[in-house]
Amino acid sequence: MQIIRSIKKMQVISRQLASKNKIGLVPTMGFLHEGHLSLIRKAKKLSDKVIVTIFVNPTQFAPNEDLSKYPRDEKGDIAKIKAAGGDIVFIPKRDSIYPDRFETYVNCEKITQTLEGESRPTHFRGVTTIVAKLFNIIRPDVAVFGQKDYQQVMVLKKMVVDLDYPIKMIIAPTVREKDGLAMSSRNKYFNAVQRKEAICLYQALKTAKQLVKSDNVNETIKLRNSMKRVIKKICPTAKVDYIAFTDFESLKITKKVNKNTICSLAVKLHGVRLIDNMKMG
Repeated sequence: MQIIRSIKKMQVISRQLASKNKIGLVPTMGFLHEGHLSLIRKAKKLSDKVIVTIFVNPTQFAPNEDLSKYPRDEKGDIAKIKAAGGDIVFIPKRDSIYPDRFETYVNCEKITQTLEGESRPTHFRGVTTIVAKLFNIIRPDVAVFGQKDYQQVMVLKKMVVDLDYPIKMIIAPTVREKDGLAMSSRNKYFNAVQRKEAICLYQALKTAKQLVKSDNVNETIKLRNSMKRVIKKICPTAKVDYIAFTDFESLKITKKVNKNTICSLAVKLHGVRLIDNMKMG
């Protein structure tokens, strides 16, 4: 397995590989868990050579967010990527991705203005910019992302369509812990007691889906209120950022659940902001 840190070297090698191989890409910010590794294994099935990137992207963090505290474990990540079947790890330096006087950004408009985009106004501009740069450097045939970051994936799919990238976008299912908590690098911030309370997001989503399925409740205002009660019961100090029911493709807010509805939520627990989602139909 190769480790590459130079953009120019990555460009040369990816061009060489592309002549005889289908290239799969899994972009990450490192501190890998089983959710990331499942994406690598998925990419391995869909391509000949898998390139995994590790880059903690500063442009998707707001000034008050946890960029400096974001967990890092490069040595451990490299070992995990190798075990999962990755062929190349691309670890660019910050000043090579964003050199002095960098001023060109990619911005997806309407689809970024709700949910995470409303709560974190500069976030998606940073995401689309770094992924566009990685696409340009590596030129993959397939890119694999996880559904946990659902809105992010839909934004990137829109970017791929609008900017004519010849890339197949794959959304892999969210990988969860045994108790249902979506795997996230930020879960390490919790102590044992807080970790038990973190399942409130999953339990709230599961409650909403059960109400839709068994009790035929489809009014989102009722479902939202039920979810808030579940969250507060499990973690009384939790602060709900948003609970939104939207169309799976367009992300348009819906007042009644149908087969294409997905529920997304963001909750701050003990200073840690978690997101999750689940299809209701």
